[in-house]
Amino acid sequence: MNTDMSRRQFVGLAGSFATVLGLGLVGCGGGAGKGSAAGSAAAKDVKGAAESKKLVVGFDKSYPPYGFVGDDGEYTGFDLDLAKAVADKQGWEVKYEAIDWDAKDTLLNSGAINCIWNGFTMEGREDDYTFSEPYMLNEQVLVVKKDAGIKSWDDLAGKTVITQTDSAAQDVLEGDQKDLAATFATLDTIGEYNTAFMQLESGAVDAVACDLSIAQYQLAAKPDAYTQLDKPLSSEHYAVGFKKGDTKSADAVTESLKALYDDGTVKDLCDKYASYGLSFDNWVLK
Repeated sequence: MNTDMSRRQFVGLAGSFATVLGLGLVGCGGGAGKGSAAGSAAAKDVKGAAESKKLVVGFDKSYPPYGFVGDDGEYTGFDLDLAKAVADKQGWEVKYEAIDWDAKDTLLNSGAINCIWNGFTMEGREDDYTFSEPYMLNEQVLVVKKDAGIKSWDDLAGKTVITQTDSAAQDVLEGDQKDLAATFATLDTIGEYNTAFMQLESGAVDAVACDLSIAQYQLAAKPDAYTQLDKPLSSEHYAVGFKKGDTKSADAVTESLKALYDDGTVKDLCDKYASYGLSFDNWVLK
């Protein structure tokens, strides 16, 4: 998935890091609403965001800086702030729904959410969703412990690697990089990345395959503990995913994202989350 950890001015944000990590990198919040997607929208007669004038954002609550729980216990994150800014541009209501990532398709198709917006990789998923234009460059990378003596892909032979279930990293390691994965002792999957990094820190696994943003967050939070291998597994882009055929909503979001770039909002939000490792240089939609 998707999937931050680009997350970040370690000294000044030590308290924030402790809070986010202590909460299991769990939860995204914001003023628009908090709660489980299970009891949200009705499954029948579902309308897209453009038609209903309501953007119901499905996101992974343990994915900083794109979505996570802030110090105040509320959902926050770059993508959630961006969704709110887009909704304001369009005159829509916005609601945030923290979801189980592996249930995202069921929730989208049932109408419990009407978009997936949370560091959502579009490559390889184009046949399954209608996407906005891509807005952010991303990579899939490998993170190891600094003292593990793992310097390259070759050093991962016979090692245990873990990633998030149904993530872009899993797709890459089971697809284009399956030959690399075949050299691992095992490729394990887990529900969310916070636990994956806990296992890396404890020595239960040797590497975590994840989004660049997640890697950057973890490295910013614990610079003495982890290092990222230089060679990425893949390069890709984030986009907003809608139910297949909901072109009207996707086009409206693209239009607003371009306007938010033009008026400086995107730059402001990138600066807001820069301490989490998020870089304005990776923004691609102009």
